[in-house]
Amino acid sequence: MVTLTGVGGVGKTRLAQRAAAGLHRAFRDGIWLVDLTRIAEPASVEQAVIETLQIHDQTRRDGLLILADHLRDRHLLLILDNCEHLLGECAVLADTLLRRVMGVRILATSRQPLNIANERVMPVLPLPIPDSEESSTLSAKSFGAVELFVERATAVQHDFRLTPQNRAAIVGICRRLDGIPLAIELAAARLRTLTPEQILKRLDHRYRLLTTGARSAPARHQTLQALIDWSFERMSRPEQLLWMRSSMFAGSFDLTAAEAVCSGDGIEPDEVIDLIGELVDKSILVREEHEGVARYRQLDTLREYGRRRLEAEGDEATIRRRHRDYYLQVAAQSVVKQFAPEQAEWYGKVQQDYPDLRAAMEYCLASPGEGQHGLRMAADLLYHWIRSYYLNEGRRFLDRLLASETEASVARADALWTNSWLAIIQGDLDAARRMLAEARQLAEQLDARRSLAYVELFSGFAAMYEGDTQTALRHYEAALERHRELGNPHGMALTLIRLSLAHSYCGDSDLATAHAQRSLELSNGSGEIWHKAFALMALGVEAWRRGDFRRAVSLEQESLRLSRKLDTRLGMSLNVEVLAWIAASAGRWQRAAKLLGILQTLKRSTSATLSGYGHLAPYHEQCVERVKGALGESYDTAFEAGSRLDFDHALAYALQEKERHPGHARAPRSDMARLTRRERETAQLVAEGRTNKEIAAALVIAQRTAEAHVENILVKLGFTSRAQIAAWVAAQRDLDD
Repeated sequence: MVTLTGVGGVGKTRLAQRAAAGLHRAFRDGIWLVDLTRIAEPASVEQAVIETLQIHDQTRRDGLLILADHLRDRHLLLILDNCEHLLGECAVLADTLLRRVMGVRILATSRQPLNIANERVMPVLPLPIPDSEESSTLSAKSFGAVELFVERATAVQHDFRLTPQNRAAIVGICRRLDGIPLAIELAAARLRTLTPEQILKRLDHRYRLLTTGARSAPARHQTLQALIDWSFERMSRPEQLLWMRSSMFAGSFDLTAAEAVCSGDGIEPDEVIDLIGELVDKSILVREEHEGVARYRQLDTLREYGRRRLEAEGDEATIRRRHRDYYLQVAAQSVVKQFAPEQAEWYGKVQQDYPDLRAAMEYCLASPGEGQHGLRMAADLLYHWIRSYYLNEGRRFLDRLLASETEASVARADALWTNSWLAIIQGDLDAARRMLAEARQLAEQLDARRSLAYVELFSGFAAMYEGDTQTALRHYEAALERHRELGNPHGMALTLIRLSLAHSYCGDSDLATAHAQRSLELSNGSGEIWHKAFALMALGVEAWRRGDFRRAVSLEQESLRLSRKLDTRLGMSLNVEVLAWIAASAGRWQRAAKLLGILQTLKRSTSATLSGYGHLAPYHEQCVERVKGALGESYDTAFEAGSRLDFDHALAYALQEKERHPGHARAPRSDMARLTRRERETAQLVAEGRTNKEIAAALVIAQRTAEAHVENILVKLGFTSRAQIAAWVAAQRDLDD
C-alpha cells in the first residue's frame, strides 16, 4: 500500500490517476478508483468500494467479508481517493484486504497517513517554484507552478503569454501560493477581470488579513484559505449564494436540481443557468457530461468552504430542507417512471443522484420530525435497490427508518412491503413475513388499498419461494384483482408475471402463457422494458417446458438484451440460467456447461442467481446433474471456460453474438494466425493469470524473453492490457465451441 499525503488542493488525486494510467498492464483485473468525497457516513465506506467494483451481492453478509470473498482470486489496484475524513474506516478496510487478499494493491490519497502495517507514505509536495534569481529569465516557465499558471491563463485568454513585463508578477503569485495547483488554477481564472499584477497585490493584502487566523494551521492551508476568501469576496452576491447553496449537494447535480435547491431569496430561477456558467468559468464548479446531460460538482475543498459559509450565515437548515424536498420528489418520480417509456433513462438519473438521495435520507434519520419523509423516499426507491449495487444498503436504510419512525402511516406500510421484497431476494423469509404481517395490519387500518394490493403480491412471493404454490396463487389472484380495481398497470404486470411462473410450475401451460402474454401487452402498451424482460423470461420458461427449444432461446435472448440495457443483474442471471436449461435439454452439453460457468461468475456478484425465485432451484440442480453426467471429466473444463469470461464476453456468448462488443477490444479470428506458436502459448498463460516470471518458468525461457513475447502480443493485437489478452483468448475458445 502506498498513501499519497499532502495539503488539500496539492494534486494528490491527479497524481494517483496519472500513476494508475501507466500501470494497467501490471494488473490483470484492472484499476478501480473509489471516490470517497461523496461519502459522509463511516458505514458507507465498504459500500462505496462494493459499488465501484460492481459487486451485486444480495446477502446480509458483512461488507468486508463480501469484498474479501470477491477479491480472493483477483489481481488489481484499488485507489482509495480522499480518505482523510474517514481515516479509521479506511484503515480497517485497507488492513483487512491487504491481510486477506494476496493479489490486491492499494493506492490511497489522504491529508494524513492511515497508519497501518505495510503502508508506505509518499508526501506530495507543491509544484516547483522559481527562486528570485531564476524569476529574472523566461526560463521560469520550466517550473511546474509557472507552467500551470500559464496553461490555465491561456485557457482564459487565448493570447496570454509569459512576457518580461508580467513574469515577475506571475512568479510572485506562484510563490505566494506556495505552488499549490488548486490555488494557482483559481488565481489564473481571475485573469478574466484582473491583470497578474492586480492579482498579486490583492493576494498580498489578503495574507495580512489572515495572520489572525489559527496559528496551528499549516501555512499552505492559510494560503489556500486566503485565495478562497479572496475569490469568494470578489464575487457578486448571487454568485456567492449559488456557491454556498450548491455546496449542499453531496455529489454531482444537474440544472433542474440547482434551480430547485439554490433559487429564491436573492437568486431568481432564471438566473441559475447563468450563475452556474460563471462558477464554471471561475473553477468553482466542474462541468461533466453523463448521457448527454450536463452535470456539475464542487471540488471537496471548495464544497467544505461553501458549507461553512452557509452555516455562518444561518441558512444551512433552510437549504438542507430544500435539498430534502427536491430529492423526495426525485424518489417519488421513480414510482411514476417504473412503468413508463423513459424508465431506463430515469434509472440512470437516479444512479447519478444517489449520493444526494443518500444524504437526504441520512438527514431524515438525523432530524426530528423527518422520519416519514425518509420512509417515503426509501420505499419509492424500490427499483433502485433491486436493480443495482444497493440492495444491502436499501435494506439497511429501510431497517433504520422503520426502527426510528414507528407512527402508523401509509409510508410505513409501503416501506414494510418494500423491505419485505428485499428480504425475500436475500432469502430472509422470517423477516419478510413479519414485515408483511405488519404492513397488512396497517394497510387495513388506514384503508390503504394500493398498499394492501402489494402486500398480497409479496405475500405470494414469500409463499412461492418456499414451494407453497396454492397459497401463492391465492395471494396473486387477490393482488391482481386489487390492482385491476385501482387501475394500476405496474401492479398488474408484475403480478401476472408471477402468476405465469406459478402456473407453469403447476404444469398449466395455457394459463402460464396467457398470463405472461397479458403482462407483455401491458408493458408494450406503456413502452417500459423492465417488466417486459421478465414477461419474456416467463414465456421462455414455459416454451422450454413444452419442448419448443428454438422459441425458448429466442425469448430468453430477447429478454437478456433488455436486461442488459437496464443493467439488472438479477434479470440477466435468470436469463442465463434458463438458457443453460434449454441447452442441456437440447443435448448441447458443452454450451450448457459454459453457461453454468458464466452463472458462477454472476453468482459472485449477485450471491444467488435465483434470488426471489427459489421454487426454480430444482431445475438448476437437475440441469447440473444431467450436464455432468453427459460430459464426465470434461465438464470442469467447459465450466471453467465459461467462468473465465469477463462480463461482456459472457453475455455475448449467451446471446450467441460473434461481433465485437462496443468498448471492449476483441481481435478477429484471423489474428490468431498472426501470433507465433510461442506467442500463442504465452497468450494462453497470460489468460490463466500467470506473471511474466511464471510464464518464463512454464516455457523454460528467460523472463526478459517472456516479457518480449507479451509485448509482441499486445502490439500485434492492438491491445494495451493483459486483461484484454485474457478476454481475447476466451473469445477464441467461444468461436471454437
